[in-house]
Amino acid sequence: MKRETLFLKLTVILMGIPILAVCIFALPRIANEAADYFSAYWVFPVITIMYVSVIPFFAALYQAFKLLTLIDKSNAFSELSVKALKNIKYCAFAISVLYVASEPFLYLMAEKDDAPGLIVIGMVIIFASLVIGVFAAVLQKLLKNAIAIKSENDLTI
Repeated sequence: MKRETLFLKLTVILMGIPILAVCIFALPRIANEAADYFSAYWVFPVITIMYVSVIPFFAALYQAFKLLTLIDKSNAFSELSVKALKNIKYCAFAISVLYVASEPFLYLMAEKDDAPGLIVIGMVIIFASLVIGVFAAVLQKLLKNAIAIKSENDLTI
C-alpha cells in the first residue's frame, strides 16, 4: 500500500507545481495583456479571484496529502480522515463560489472580445470543483458510516 500512496502523494505535489507556476509567471502576464484591451474594472476582479482561489486549492491539496499520510499509517478509518474529507469538500465548494462570482466579469470580457470560450472555461472550473466537492461529501458520509459500524463491531466483541 505504501507504493500506491507514495505515487498519489507525488501526484498531489505534481498537481500543485503547475498551478504555482501559473500564479507566478502566467497570471501577471495575462493581467498586463488583458489590461491593455479590457477595462481594469473587469480584469482586476477576475485576476484577484484567480489568486484567491489558489488558497483553497492548496489547502485541499494539503488535506489530500494528510489523508494519504493517514492511509499510510493504517489510520484511514478515523475522525481525522473524516475531517480531511470535510475540509476538501469546503475547499472545492469555495473554489466554485469564487468562480461563480467571476462569471459576470468573464461574460463582460467575452461580450467585448466575442470569445465565448472565456465563459466555458469558467464553467468547467465551477463544475469540476462542484463534482470534487460532492465526491468528497459522499466519501465523508461513507467513512462516517464505516467508522460507526466499526465502533459498533468493536463494542460487540
